[in-house]
Amino acid sequence: MKFPSQEKLEKYAELALKTGVNLQKDQRLMINSTVEGAPFTRIIAKKAYEAGAKDVYIVWGDDELTRLRYEYADVEVLKEVPEWQQKMFDYFGEEGAAILSVRSTDPDLLKGIDPAKVAAANKSRSEAMTNFRNFTMNDRIQWSIVSIPIPAWAQKIFPDETVEEAVDKLWEQIFSIVRVDQEDPLAAWEEHNRILRQAREFLNKKKYHKLVYKAPGTDLEVELPKGHVWKGGSAKTVTGQINFNPNMPTEEVFTAPHKYGVNGTVSSTKPLNYGGNVIDNFTLTFKEGKVVDYKAVQGEDTLKHLLDTDEGSKHLGELALVPHESPISQSGLIFYNTLYDENASCHLALGKAYPNNVEGGSDMSEDELDQNGVNHSLSHVDFMMGSDQIDIDGILEDGTKEPVMRKGSWALNFNS
Repeated sequence: MKFPSQEKLEKYAELALKTGVNLQKDQRLMINSTVEGAPFTRIIAKKAYEAGAKDVYIVWGDDELTRLRYEYADVEVLKEVPEWQQKMFDYFGEEGAAILSVRSTDPDLLKGIDPAKVAAANKSRSEAMTNFRNFTMNDRIQWSIVSIPIPAWAQKIFPDETVEEAVDKLWEQIFSIVRVDQEDPLAAWEEHNRILRQAREFLNKKKYHKLVYKAPGTDLEVELPKGHVWKGGSAKTVTGQINFNPNMPTEEVFTAPHKYGVNGTVSSTKPLNYGGNVIDNFTLTFKEGKVVDYKAVQGEDTLKHLLDTDEGSKHLGELALVPHESPISQSGLIFYNTLYDENASCHLALGKAYPNNVEGGSDMSEDELDQNGVNHSLSHVDFMMGSDQIDIDGILEDGTKEPVMRKGSWALNFNS
């Protein structure tokens, strides 16, 4: 696979380390990476050591081997997660390591594989990673996700191009969207985080009781928990108060919906790549927070298995607002990659909520979170439902209605 210039890759690696995980001197770094990204991952590792990392540990993934395992292994084998793997991830969480994922996978990786097999494996892994996920979802450690092209993903986006041309075009898009093509990417991200911080602070002052979504195929009311907290852009660790950016790119501000306060119907606006399969053109109907009906033109069996992961997978755990002016939306591309597509569109997430999206949530038990309307689940799966046709109203505690978005663009004046 052809890679861009060394200079561009080094700028991207530096951005991932400094703005992404914000690696500290004498801190361990764990990198989850695809084998096809080895040249880039080595650059990250070298820069991490040069920045004073205590150690750098790489966990490699390989799409071809993953596919082979699903084709030939029994479901009971796929459900096994070795204890040493759980202990390894828990070790890095307890050590306070920074966790960086270099993500890239074929959107159709598991096409043709029995969805029940995939669902069983995903559920077992989620159960095994529960403790580690508490480190990331409660911001107890720094973590971040970046992506690089691989041929299968690039050609899914650019099917009329040769492999080399498709990969080149995807690199170009990624560098533009994450601001690596700017003269000073670090400064560009500081300004971007400032704008997102301004939006979330404005929404936190509003304290909306609920949001109402209207769009073709969507008529949805989402109640917000009391004490809900909007987040977006850079986050901060709860212990060391270290800033980091969990997702690169990110264009969203998000909070937790009330687990039992969602009613109506929502329709997807972009394909959802889940577990190596694509779910597309789907509709979910909610009553008192729970999915009571669903349908999908593509991947309905996969959607069913997602919803059946556990009881919490039938409830929402996140709502995020993304203006249609987002550079990812303006690219006009469908990326078949949640990290990118979710930042092109307003979206919701089935499954677990981030506890720190409510005041004091990081210190609450599961029962306390539930009592406050915060969902718990083994899953957390974002799906896109925004477009340039969506209107969103905010309803205040006194019943006052005011526009939040019109035709996918902000209707709020954050400077007021």
